[in-house]
Amino acid sequence: MSANSVPSRIASVATVESRRSWVICVTAFAITAISFAAPAITVVGLRSIAEELGGERSVPALAYSLAWLGASFGGIPMGRAAERFGIRSTVIFGSAMIAVGLIVAQSGGRLSLLLGYGLFVGLLGNSGINAPLYVYLTHWFDRRRGTALALLGSGSSVSAAIWAPIFVVAAAHIGWRDTMLSFAALQFALVVPAAALTFTRPPNIAQPTGHRHGSKPEAQVLGLKPALVFGALCMAGFLCCVPMAMPQGHLVAYCGDMGIAPSQGAAMLSVLLGCAFVSRQFWGFVADRIGGPRTILAGSACQITAIIGFLLTRNEAGLFAVAAWFGLGFSGIIPAYVLAVRELFPASEASWRVPSVLLFTGSGMAFGGWFAGAIYDAVGFYAAAFAAGIVFNLAHLTVIGALVWRQRRATTWSGWIGAGEPSR
Repeated sequence: MSANSVPSRIASVATVESRRSWVICVTAFAITAISFAAPAITVVGLRSIAEELGGERSVPALAYSLAWLGASFGGIPMGRAAERFGIRSTVIFGSAMIAVGLIVAQSGGRLSLLLGYGLFVGLLGNSGINAPLYVYLTHWFDRRRGTALALLGSGSSVSAAIWAPIFVVAAAHIGWRDTMLSFAALQFALVVPAAALTFTRPPNIAQPTGHRHGSKPEAQVLGLKPALVFGALCMAGFLCCVPMAMPQGHLVAYCGDMGIAPSQGAAMLSVLLGCAFVSRQFWGFVADRIGGPRTILAGSACQITAIIGFLLTRNEAGLFAVAAWFGLGFSGIIPAYVLAVRELFPASEASWRVPSVLLFTGSGMAFGGWFAGAIYDAVGFYAAAFAAGIVFNLAHLTVIGALVWRQRRATTWSGWIGAGEPSR
């Protein structure tokens, strides 16, 4: 068998992708675009929530962080639940818990806010939607998986871009508590019928041999033990998401501190997330061609330049430009982690490896959002938070850069061995 026989054998495998695959993908995207709007209420209302609950911005920032953290920790058991009970049931359950969480969050003081977001919106709510949908979608695609994952990953970005201006107007007219109540009912009314009518059992993917389709169980990954590579991937996920969360969670408040109107700050956040949505489709196209790890590295390099821009820029026009660049840069990173897991590890392990990686990325988002608020409470300005974000981003570039180097080295060695293999 010649070295060129493997690609031809892969190409001959029938694809599972169909029109149904894209209906599933678009529906999943729409559901995440709704469900992930719940934490955005604490972002656009950060100053007013903080003023009403004691003045500390770290409190609503912590609620935002706990929502991400809960969704991350709950992803692993919810991934197992989706395997057992079906994706339809977990998504409907998650939507119901988001509604309960928003009702609890607006009902009292600090404890109610943190409990509602941490336990219900995060741990029981978005955890039943986010990670299970990522795993579910990978079973519907085998050729354009990166593009599909990029669209799904855009849900969280376009969510706040669409809903942030609406929440600003709603909070100004009816207050942040009634805004939470109204959205609780709306998201439940939209998500439940969409999941019930669309999601069905995924097709089985015939897994050919080859690096881009996942390694065999117990096989080495990039010439290393699988646990070591997976641990590095999880660490990288945490490190890149700490700085990623800072502008998303504090941009509106940051603008307010600089004398920029809240409506302009919300518009800036919408620009950031709108650019993230548009560019994420580009990153998905790129990921299908260069793979997950290299896409993560490229996105991280773009992200750090934008964080430096936030640290140095002080005028409104400049901040709009930096926000747009930040959105363009970071947007492809999270879906690329899911793609990297499917490239490097067996498909049979996706139900726990994908939620595990998302646990670390979500934990980074949670920590980054809270950390920026804590730094502000300590020193009174956001420049120190952005400087800390740069340090985390540099550490991420080091870790993911090492994995990309190992991947390139493994590919090179594989090519040499294949070239020296005699034809039979």
